[in-house]
Amino acid sequence: MIKLYHCADARSFRVLWALEELGLPYELEVIPFPPRFRVEGYKELNPLGTVPACFIDGALMTESAAIPHVLATKFGPSDLAVAADEPDYAAYMNFLFMGEATLTFPQTIHLRYTRLEPPERRVEQAAEDYALWFGARLRAAETMLQGEFACAGRFTMADISLGYAVMLAQAIGLEEQVTPGMADYLKRLSQRDGFQRAKAAQGSGAIAS
Repeated sequence: MIKLYHCADARSFRVLWALEELGLPYELEVIPFPPRFRVEGYKELNPLGTVPACFIDGALMTESAAIPHVLATKFGPSDLAVAADEPDYAAYMNFLFMGEATLTFPQTIHLRYTRLEPPERRVEQAAEDYALWFGARLRAAETMLQGEFACAGRFTMADISLGYAVMLAQAIGLEEQVTPGMADYLKRLSQRDGFQRAKAAQGSGAIAS
């Protein structure tokens, strides 16, 4: 039994996309963003107050980069994970966590100080600095890609993690930081049936709405 608490196009989209790629049955609850303020009792489900909150056989997981890998290995085997005995295992794990820790982190700071804070608390300089930081990191990540996909010569959960970071950038006003190459990368990924099904499953809506 898998249940996902999700905000449209938020980081929990990584998990929704992974579920659709794997074809796993799941229960989806789409909630308003940010849930810790707008969903009564949510912090009793997830003490962090963030999304995703994904319950897998009753166990709570909250990290959007880790959950896709757990799904692929727990309910696999699946080519969407790279096994420890494959040559690109290290690259796979690196990209899997890079998508969140290296790329999404500076985006969340930019988002906070441009949209989430009330106008009197917004800090233009911080938003600009973190936008540039994100852009530099994304350009460096692009040099590490191995052809059409992140690694292993195939689409994997690492591409979901990395691709979402590009998707988020385009959604929150960081389009100028996305190189043509990374925009093409996301365009290829977004043509996948799993991506399209995930978009349809969440319905309409946007983060920070």
